[in-house]
Amino acid sequence: MRRIPGGRTAVLSLMLAASLAGAPALASDLEVGGVRVPDSLTEGGRPLVLNGAGVRTKFVVKVYVAALYATAKSGDAAALVNSAEPRRMRLQLLRDVDSKSLDGALQEGLRDNTPAQELAALKAPADRLSALMAEIGSAREGDVVDLDFDARGVSVTDNGKLRGRIDDPAFARALLRVWLGDNPAQTSLKKALLGG
Repeated sequence: MRRIPGGRTAVLSLMLAASLAGAPALASDLEVGGVRVPDSLTEGGRPLVLNGAGVRTKFVVKVYVAALYATAKSGDAAALVNSAEPRRMRLQLLRDVDSKSLDGALQEGLRDNTPAQELAALKAPADRLSALMAEIGSAREGDVVDLDFDARGVSVTDNGKLRGRIDDPAFARALLRVWLGDNPAQTSLKKALLGG
């Protein structure tokens, strides 16, 4: 049998290429609460990276998987809240939830993390959030609600359908504090969202 120069290297290269072609792509997506959480997204043409993700529970019931995306990872809650860069809070429902309950939880989080005087000044945008949540109606298990934050405010999307915007930067910061404030919806979830 005649040897081909470099034959072993060529055969090994071909075998490696063939095995890689059939192998699934190496993904660094996370699985949280049985939900696949992408390690990156794009918002308005800007790439966002997963900052952290965790499960929101209430009375031991798993309600949703929350995933926070930002232009750069940060463990600093205040920096994320006050950033003018795009950020996304993605909520993927783990059970059926009516929009009134979801809105009630968000409004409670606003009250818990916003001084009374500031909260009074944010009544109109808080009412607008309630109206946008009402448009969603009943959220079903597997549904996705995206809250996209930017320098101008926040937009609300469910299952890829834009429900509307609230152009009020102070309200956007207050809403993000529901998860990242001093009295977050769930301390362990805040830690997870900050990559802890």
